Amino acid sequence: QVQLVESGGGSVQAGGSLRLSCAASGYTYVRNCIGWFRQAPGKEREGVALLNSGGDITNYADSVKGRFTLSQDNAKNTVYLQMNNLKPEDTAMYYCAASGGTTIISCASRYRRLDFEYWGQGTQVTVSS
Repeated sequence: QVQLVESGGGSVQAGGSLRLSCAASGYTYVRNCIGWFRQAPGKEREGVALLNSGGDITNYADSVKGRFTLSQDNAKNTVYLQMNNLKPEDTAMYYCAASGGTTIISCASRYRRLDFEYWGQGTQVTVSS
């Protein structure tokens, strides 16, 4: 059984930074396909960033490109989402999710469909203007 635990959320002013962590326990095979998603009140969950093929491929939503960066520490089974120049519209609950046994194409497809096997409990990010 895989468990994902997010941390690092908080409240910052616009222009500030936060680094979210997603620590995975259990089977580490899921590290090939890990996504970050967010959901703001009254809005649908959306993809923010995708770490595909064990980190060889990364994708970002247009709204966060140039501001958010994925990284990973395999020794710690942890994926990070560095968020810089935060904006009020980044306010949301952030979730990491993972799936195992994926190819590059199937991982990307799961990301588009928000169809991951394992989800964390979420960490709140609030950005004030």
